[in-house]
Amino acid sequence: MKTPNYHDFYQTAFLPIGANDFVSLKDTDAYIPESNSTHWLIAVEGVQLPQPRIYYHWKVSIYPAANDGDFNWKKPYFCSQNMEQMDHAIALASSLAASCKKDELSSAALLEKIS
Repeated sequence: MKTPNYHDFYQTAFLPIGANDFVSLKDTDAYIPESNSTHWLIAVEGVQLPQPRIYYHWKVSIYPAANDGDFNWKKPYFCSQNMEQMDHAIALASSLAASCKKDELSSAALLEKIS
């Protein structure tokens, strides 16, 4: 597995996982019981395109994280499709953060995957 590009990894939110979202998290591959996940880490990540000039598309990733910020980059809860503009990724990250605060991330992430 390719190591993520932390040069273009921008954490946008670190929010507590609500009770409803925690139940949903437990039913996914992203859940690791011994990791002590209590928060969501929402990030905008650059995805370098395979071409001679350095050019990026952007995606939003959400990881379950421990309260000290530790997370497993190999097991995201959610990854968006790549977007050409970073502004669109930032807007999506903000929208998903609002869903986290309402304990509705599982519903918002499902809708985003369907769209």
